[in-house]
Amino acid sequence: MEFFEKTGKMAIGSRLRMLTDRITADASRIYRLYGVDIKPKWFPVFFVLSDGGAKTITGIAREIGHTHPSVSNIVKEMAAKGLIREITDRSDRRRNVVVLSGRGKEMAGILSLQCADVATAIEDMSNAARNDLWGAVEEWEELLSEKSLFQRVKEAKKEREGRDIRIIPYEPGHQPLFKSLNENWITTHWQLEPHDLEYLDFPQQNILDKGGYVFVATYKDEPVGVCALCKMDDPEFDYELAKLAVDPCVRGKGIGVRLCEAAVNKARELGARKIFLESNTLLKPAVHIYKKMGFKELSEYQPAYDRGDIQMELTI
Repeated sequence: MEFFEKTGKMAIGSRLRMLTDRITADASRIYRLYGVDIKPKWFPVFFVLSDGGAKTITGIAREIGHTHPSVSNIVKEMAAKGLIREITDRSDRRRNVVVLSGRGKEMAGILSLQCADVATAIEDMSNAARNDLWGAVEEWEELLSEKSLFQRVKEAKKEREGRDIRIIPYEPGHQPLFKSLNENWITTHWQLEPHDLEYLDFPQQNILDKGGYVFVATYKDEPVGVCALCKMDDPEFDYELAKLAVDPCVRGKGIGVRLCEAAVNKARELGARKIFLESNTLLKPAVHIYKKMGFKELSEYQPAYDRGDIQMELTI
């Protein structure tokens, strides 16, 4: 169709739905052709019961990959048509199971002939087609079970947006941004402390002049994130990762990760052995980034900030 030639693969859902609707409409006509009075959606339940065994609704749902409520509704509809009856489970009289009724078993015999003819027709189509649809469906099901289409699109989105992220050196003109971004996240939950203001008001004197670095992230050439690597006068730690902040409008694009990577790579370049950081467990996205990068929580520590409830280290 010309429409799908224009949209390309992004309209896969619409195209598959149209194909499904077409096959489902034919399925209803095929059932009538054989005098089988069932709805296409009943077939999976009918099929698993056609071997004559009694099954629970939970067992059927698990076997056909449907939800319990879905199977429960189908069973009710089939029971109303006299195709299924409910009996007490012989192995556990506290629960009921369902089996095909006499009418259902009779219809199952006719259905077996119908299935054979359908299989022949589908096999003929497969032989005439250039591509194996059945095999492709199995492959897609396996791929989607490993990672959903949503997750794949999310990753593609982040990768595309990541091409617009740049990490640039700090300049004096970035000080207002450095302060405002950090002030924004701090005052959302807590109050600014004197130690914050030392860094935020005077990054040149208290970070850069003492051997530290400040990194600025831009997205589409606009400064949107900051992070500091502060030189520590400590026998155990060489640098502190601090003041990571990203504009809320562009969060979720991997900017925080890129800033942290820039800081860690700089520390590695300088021959650092360990990096320290202090944070708060309320900041779940930030703590997730730190753990993803290999930071480990310290068992004993003395917080430098009133809000600090977790301190971590990274061995380079």
